[in-house]
Amino acid sequence: MSFLIVLAALVFLMLAAYRGYSVILFAPVAALGAVLLTDPGAVAPVFSGIFMDKMVGFIKLYFPVFLLGAVFGKLIEMSGFSEAIVVAAIRYIGRTRANAVIVLVCALLTYGGVSLFVVVFAVYPFAAELYRQSGIPKRLMPGAIALGAFSFTMDTLPGTPQIQNIIPTTFFKTTGWAAPWLGTIGGIATLAAGLAFLEWRRRAVMATGEGYGADDKAAPAAGRAPKGALPHPLLSVAPLLLVGAVNFALTKMIPGWYGENYALTADALPGLHATVNTPIKTLVGIWAVEGALLVGIVFVVVTAFGRVRDAFAEGTKAAVGGALLAAMNTASEYGFGGVIAALPGFVAVSGALKSVPDPLVNAAVSVTTLAGITGSASGGMSIALAAMSDQFIRAAEAAHIPLEVMHRVVAMASGGMDTLPHNGAVITLLAVTGLTHKQSYREIFGITVIKTAAVFFVIALYYLTGLV
Repeated sequence: MSFLIVLAALVFLMLAAYRGYSVILFAPVAALGAVLLTDPGAVAPVFSGIFMDKMVGFIKLYFPVFLLGAVFGKLIEMSGFSEAIVVAAIRYIGRTRANAVIVLVCALLTYGGVSLFVVVFAVYPFAAELYRQSGIPKRLMPGAIALGAFSFTMDTLPGTPQIQNIIPTTFFKTTGWAAPWLGTIGGIATLAAGLAFLEWRRRAVMATGEGYGADDKAAPAAGRAPKGALPHPLLSVAPLLLVGAVNFALTKMIPGWYGENYALTADALPGLHATVNTPIKTLVGIWAVEGALLVGIVFVVVTAFGRVRDAFAEGTKAAVGGALLAAMNTASEYGFGGVIAALPGFVAVSGALKSVPDPLVNAAVSVTTLAGITGSASGGMSIALAAMSDQFIRAAEAAHIPLEVMHRVVAMASGGMDTLPHNGAVITLLAVTGLTHKQSYREIFGITVIKTAAVFFVIALYYLTGLV
């Protein structure tokens, strides 16, 4: 019975997300409903002591990353940098390789620090025009955007500033650059397999004589710089490269500045009534990304001030709103995970997962399953790590597996089966492109299968070679 209660809570939340209801509202409803069926008297204490505690803890750690990523992405769009990158990619790669162009642009933006949700809005107007001019069916476009924005640059390549690569750092005391060889090889394998799949689908569909399809106005090109006023492509890509370089540099430098622990005392800040101790190793990955995004924002504002000045107020308001919504959605799922992890039914599930003998396979299956159920990479990973990170760490240490490898496997697994039909990013992508699941989900699911398989490829690679 206890297992059925946990399953019912997970299914309820999944259905609510699929139907388009707010996770912020329904995550606590699902969690407290499960508590009500388990121990009615514990509902209020669990809400305040577990759900809200976990939710606020997540916001405390990660909201600045959501906020800075959203602002940076919006500035990249308003400055005309994103359009300049697309135009340059078309010029040098060619219109006949539309899939490769869109994947490359999405990958550059995502790896450069732009939120994947922002990437969808920024790239779609130009992708639609490219596919139309190339005569490629528009319904294939979401697959290309998913490969570029939702896969290898989201959680696989070392150093990616996306939240899916940052969350594991606070549990495993690693950095965003964990397991660089495994991440790089896994990213290349995902990209190669994904492009081959998309090209196969393009040839198969176009062989039937199908063209671009009916035009629509689902997402008009907004915020574009005027034609002829586009910045130079090297200037446009500079802030993305800068974010990566500063992220890497700060990851190396911050521990040297602060040491293992930093204590704020009344000697430095007389208003303090007690010493505040900050464990630096837990925060290096987060601080490095935040610092890198700040530098990127300043660079865009300085180099494109004339383009972003007039729309800066409204643009940043929209970015802040988007960041708040994304952070609160994930934080609610994190609070939900904390509550579910305390229930007897989840203890039984956790015990069953222990029967998977290999630590890396255990972690991958656990994380990708929860990501699939919740329809969220960050949400599913947060639930899994909140409940089972100690178990993962003990198993890895017992098997002499570096926690860097565990970090990379968990991050990659979060972006595996998360892109099921009820996934928020998938729903957003289809809404922006004006397409339906029936028209375009086949290609998205193909990328999902490839990305899930890549996790187990990386696990096998580690055991065969010992690469980290």
